[in-house]
Amino acid sequence: MNPTNRFQDENLQLTHFYGEVWVVCKSCEKKAIATTNLENHTARLFCVNCGYNKEVSTKIGKDGFVTTAAHLFFDSDLWLSAPYKNDLFWAYNAAHLTYLERYISANLREHKERSHFTLLEKLPKFYHEAKNREGLLKIIEKLNKKH
Repeated sequence: MNPTNRFQDENLQLTHFYGEVWVVCKSCEKKAIATTNLENHTARLFCVNCGYNKEVSTKIGKDGFVTTAAHLFFDSDLWLSAPYKNDLFWAYNAAHLTYLERYISANLREHKERSHFTLLEKLPKFYHEAKNREGLLKIIEKLNKKH
C-alpha cells in the first residue's frame, strides 16, 4: 500500500447514487438495474440477463412523490453486498463502490466543510476503522469482479 495514498472528501451524499442501483433480479437472481426518473416520477427495474422489466410510479397521494434509492420501489436485494463480521458491506453501483474503495484504501483521509449529511459521515463505524481496511478491500475486490 502506498503510504501517501490520499482521499479528499467530495462531500457526496448517499442520494448522489440513488438514480441507478444494481439489484438481484427476482426472476433469475442475476444482476438487474433499478433506476428512477425524477421528471416523470417513475422507477424501473430491468434485468440485463432475463429481460425482466417492471415500472412503477413514485407518486404518493395527489401531489407528492418519493425520492429514495431506486431499489426500494421493488423491495430488491442489492447486487453489490457482502457480509463483513456482524455487519453488511454494500454499495448501490460501480461509482458508489469505487468511492468507498478510494476512501477505505486511503491512509490519509482529508475532509472539507463537513455538513453532517455526507455519505462518509453516515457510514457505520466499521467502514472507518483502519483495522478493517484489509478485510473490506478484499470484499470490494470480490464485488468488483461480480460486475
